[in-house]
Amino acid sequence: MKHAWDELDHYRGEYFSGQWPSIIDMLLITEHRFGNRPSFTVFNPERVTLTFSDVVANVRRVGSALAEAGVQQGDRVVINGKNSPEWAIAYLATLWAGGVVVPLDNQMQRDRVESLSSFVEASYLFGDKNIIEGLDASHTWYQNLKGRATLLGASEGIDSIGELRASKEIDHQRIDEHALAAILFTSGTTGAEKGAMLTHANIVSDVYQACDGMFLSLDETDVLYALLPLHHSYCCTAVLLEAIKHGSECVFGQEIVVSRMIGDLSRGKVTIFMGIPLLYNKLLAGLLKQVKKKGFATNALIHCLMAINGVFKKYLHINLFRPLFNKLLLSKVGLDHNHILICGAGPLSPKVFKQYQQLGLDFIQGYGLTETSPILTLNPVSKFKVESVGKVFPLVDMIIADEDEHGIGEIRVKGPNVTAGYYKDAVNTAALFDEEGYLKTGDLGYLDREQYLYLKGRAKNIIVTEGGKNVYPEQIEDLFQLYAQVEQILVRGYQEKADVPGEAIEAVVYPNSEYYSEHQVPIKEDLERIIAEVNHHLPLYEKITRLTIAEEAMDMTSTKKIKRGTVTI
Repeated sequence: MKHAWDELDHYRGEYFSGQWPSIIDMLLITEHRFGNRPSFTVFNPERVTLTFSDVVANVRRVGSALAEAGVQQGDRVVINGKNSPEWAIAYLATLWAGGVVVPLDNQMQRDRVESLSSFVEASYLFGDKNIIEGLDASHTWYQNLKGRATLLGASEGIDSIGELRASKEIDHQRIDEHALAAILFTSGTTGAEKGAMLTHANIVSDVYQACDGMFLSLDETDVLYALLPLHHSYCCTAVLLEAIKHGSECVFGQEIVVSRMIGDLSRGKVTIFMGIPLLYNKLLAGLLKQVKKKGFATNALIHCLMAINGVFKKYLHINLFRPLFNKLLLSKVGLDHNHILICGAGPLSPKVFKQYQQLGLDFIQGYGLTETSPILTLNPVSKFKVESVGKVFPLVDMIIADEDEHGIGEIRVKGPNVTAGYYKDAVNTAALFDEEGYLKTGDLGYLDREQYLYLKGRAKNIIVTEGGKNVYPEQIEDLFQLYAQVEQILVRGYQEKADVPGEAIEAVVYPNSEYYSEHQVPIKEDLERIIAEVNHHLPLYEKITRLTIAEEAMDMTSTKKIKRGTVTI
């Protein structure tokens, strides 16, 4: 059986040695093949596009300047900014000089930026203007930077990445595939913030597995959209690096604002869009809301055509009404050029999945962790299972540990994309692996006979009822994805009876203010009605018995997951 990585045999010995190329080797292979094709594009507001040859020239220029400033192999370079071509050039230039990339969340508080930069002993820092101007230049770690801090954009009075020059440009550092490429800070699988160490082999092997066989099919004619934060491994690997591997164009989105996103999708003619459940739910709700406004007859007709198209697409592989949907609906949200939607950072509701399929759009759903570079499974278009988060990657060894009577247990993995541990953290590194060397994900699920994974939730979030039943709150939360009234929901256990150790189930809901400004109905009564609807589909032991309405939005991660530990309502 042929695999995606078999093509590396053509370049091994000339561009790299060993099993996997470094990330820079992968970039140079692509420049050799597709140098004149578009690579990085941004609309700001006019279109600016760099070819792969332009990208390599910029990476060489900045990487040479880093080396001349004193950045050596293994030195840590912090990048903290919004998505942009400059962010990607800083990332690649760091690797060109032999450094290690430390991408930080652009929404992170200043004191966390400073403490994490100090913790990794940063040699260099790239940042947006507000980041650099907010730092305390008197700190020792800042004083020790080689060249101080460099702006990702352009601004008077601050050195910018566009101005970095070396007296002499150098070739890239020849890096072993097992050398450290990035340190990604994450809450991890065992609690507090930790720096997952990822090598070039970890990341590149994940890129190649994602496009192997039945999984992700794309080529140099595709256009990908980097909307989610690039500091997160999900977007960095599955969009930026996947685009580089294939010679595809990458359009950079700078913020999750629907109007701007639709403009980017339309103007960029994006063919592969990667998002999160929250984003897909909002897009679908907006589309169907517009259809409903057309009146009962039009609404009924569109839903009838969707149902017919879904049947033809699923059983006959004919996308019968896609041209019509492109014209009437999908062009309104910039998805008329799209042929694959990718969903990650949480499972998408099967109902939402099905409705996109009926509109003629293919979904690929996946699962992974920062510690696994990040992807472990993908649900292939050619053989998807709606309830699953995908088939296990070919080089990943996945087991289910401590199974219960239903085959559900903790998901554990080995593979070339799995981290060796956390930076300067021997205790949490030891806790990350079991005695056989499998990484303990902290997630619960089960595998079917074809190695498709079905997620149940996080082990630490399980609710144990009075009757001893296990309830997985994430699965209940997913049932609310299609309700426009619910902006955020957190399902958790609470002690209903002081003398009974078992938990009852509570829903903490932050209502959608826009919805309730348009619909003058009592919020509490309306949410109780929705909970009753959801409860109707749940077994008795999973039913929600208490509603709490949050007055303020709950804190969320950069991929729009609620930070469960911070909710104190």
